[in-house]
Amino acid sequence: MKQALSFLAAPAALALAAFGSVVPTLTAHAADPGGEQGEVRRERRAGNILSIREIEQIVLPRMSGKQYLGPDYDSAAMAYRLKFIQSGKVYYVDVDARTGRVIGQSR
Repeated sequence: MKQALSFLAAPAALALAAFGSVVPTLTAHAADPGGEQGEVRRERRAGNILSIREIEQIVLPRMSGKQYLGPDYDSAAMAYRLKFIQSGKVYYVDVDARTGRVIGQSR
């Protein structure tokens, strides 16, 4: 009977150990409220960057025929990267978030 109980205790101990390894990760994310989106909001409120909507109004008309997949924001570069696809090829347009100027384009 004692062996049966230790057999059952092992999975419970593993589950508890796995949960314990997740807790620091959850805490680390809580320390950075908002992450990338929070950084964009702070910069936008401070008047340092244009909104994604303003950036899209500049870039989307230039990308006719391509399907828009969405943006990413790089806080270190203060730039948006807009992603598009057409005929199975992915296109990226990098835009200065402060000015709206296209600073790079890749396929």
